[in-house]
Amino acid sequence: MSTVTDPIADFLARVRNGTRALKPEVLVPYSRIKAEVARILKDEGYITDYSIDTSAAHPRIKITNKIANRSSAIAGLRRVSRPGLRRYVGADEIPRVLGGMGLAILSTSRGVLSGREAKKQKVGGELLAYVW
Repeated sequence: MSTVTDPIADFLARVRNGTRALKPEVLVPYSRIKAEVARILKDEGYITDYSIDTSAAHPRIKITNKIANRSSAIAGLRRVSRPGLRRYVGADEIPRVLGGMGLAILSTSRGVLSGREAKKQKVGGELLAYVW
């Protein structure tokens, strides 16, 4: 049995692989932080919906991809802060992804937030991922 050392990177890889293969749904093992990242992806319009399936022995998150004309709303995902090299930013250092066309996801003291929300609330934190 293998263990996942970076669950966020595993989550992003599963979503990336599902969108590139144009899969309508992707199943991911559940954790609170993954559910929060999925919520942000839904709020920002990158996925259609997500739901938490607790009927199995191990809960899972079912992500419904937004696919139109044989292309996905997610063009790319990149893990920024990782276990071997954490990356923290202040509220005024939150980067713009693709000139504002992409999304930065941060883990802050007020929960997991998008870059726009973190700037609005003037909080910094750990830069989890970029989505475009």
